[in-house]
Amino acid sequence: MRVAARIRWLALGSLLLALAGCAHNDDSDQLVFWTIGREGEAVARLIPDFEREYPQIHVKLQQLPLTAAHQKLLTAIAGGSTPDISQLGNTWIPEVAALNAIEPLQQRVVSSKVIHQDDYFASIWSTNVVDGTLYGVPWYVDTRLLFYRVDLLKQAGFDHPPQDWKEWRQMLAATSHPDRKIYGALLPTNEFEQLLSLALQQDDPILRDNNRYGNFRSAGFKRALTFYVDTFKLHQAPPITNVEAGNPWSEFGRGVYAFYLSGPWNIGEFRKRLPPEQQDDWSTAPLPGPDGPGASNAGGSSLVIFNASGHKNQAWQLIEYLSRPDVQRRFYDLLGDMPPRRSSWEGGALRDDPKAHAFREQLERVKPTPPIPEWERIVTEMQLVAAQAVAGELTIDQAAEEIDRRADRILEKRRWVLAHGESKR
Repeated sequence: MRVAARIRWLALGSLLLALAGCAHNDDSDQLVFWTIGREGEAVARLIPDFEREYPQIHVKLQQLPLTAAHQKLLTAIAGGSTPDISQLGNTWIPEVAALNAIEPLQQRVVSSKVIHQDDYFASIWSTNVVDGTLYGVPWYVDTRLLFYRVDLLKQAGFDHPPQDWKEWRQMLAATSHPDRKIYGALLPTNEFEQLLSLALQQDDPILRDNNRYGNFRSAGFKRALTFYVDTFKLHQAPPITNVEAGNPWSEFGRGVYAFYLSGPWNIGEFRKRLPPEQQDDWSTAPLPGPDGPGASNAGGSSLVIFNASGHKNQAWQLIEYLSRPDVQRRFYDLLGDMPPRRSSWEGGALRDDPKAHAFREQLERVKPTPPIPEWERIVTEMQLVAAQAVAGELTIDQAAEEIDRRADRILEKRRWVLAHGESKR
């Protein structure tokens, strides 16, 4: 009896150990992937093919709302509960890297047969480099350029989009009729991207002295701010926020605005929201600069691996899969997010879509923002002060000085850290 009972207990123990082993294996093969916003819905349709190619890996996808993603990431880092891999806005990379939360990736890129640095738009790639170390691989790009009404420009006597600021000013004047509440452009006063793009077109850097101080009193930034503010003073743009603007697609379609500065997602939105008979009435164009073709912002999202991950090799396999040109084309077809690799533009809808060509051209002339954790706070303050200048509360000189003052206050801790770090050398 005792022998039989012992055998039963040994058998039960073996079964429990086997089940525990299976559960452990399931956990060890589960790759936790955080995405932000609508990208999660699209990538969910790409994951099954990845799992078929790598049957030993199961991807657990979690979609974070855009409004809560930043805080969720910081909370996870503080609590030691980070995912294995995550989408990360490229302006967030310096902050997360400063927390020592993400894995350097340069050695993996060097040995990769899929990811080739020289195939990526240079300025987009550079947004993933902090103090000489690569922390992310660009996943998709986001830059701003002009959506414009071809027919309205033609009626005003122009057969091409603006090539420089002088020509753009002429077109803005010709298409503005403020007495009828019709304006050349929509530039929502609570969005920083438009002014930032104009500022990035200048030779003067936005920050100076190794990003220790603001450089908003520079001649270049004042030139950008003057053009921006003058557009409102000349009644070529309404001084309203994006909330007050209502539905920009229908307003654009009604001819309320001839120009709209926005990103690649709006190609799909305009095609969906404007009637078929208006689809030939609009197009896209690279941003004009002060004296010729201009730069724009090097935005987008990247893929990173967290230091705490126990599945870094599997996470890298997923990054390589999502970086393949054919997969990036599928991602664009699903969502409209444009790829960061030149080779990904050589086939499919991107190659054949005339309204995407301007983005391909613009991506060769984008500039990264300063790679520091404080950048998003600085650019928010920049736009708050710029809105005061638009309202006539500050002159250009006063606004530039105030933005510098706020930036310098935000950068105070950075200056202290750098000064003490240098004094120890």
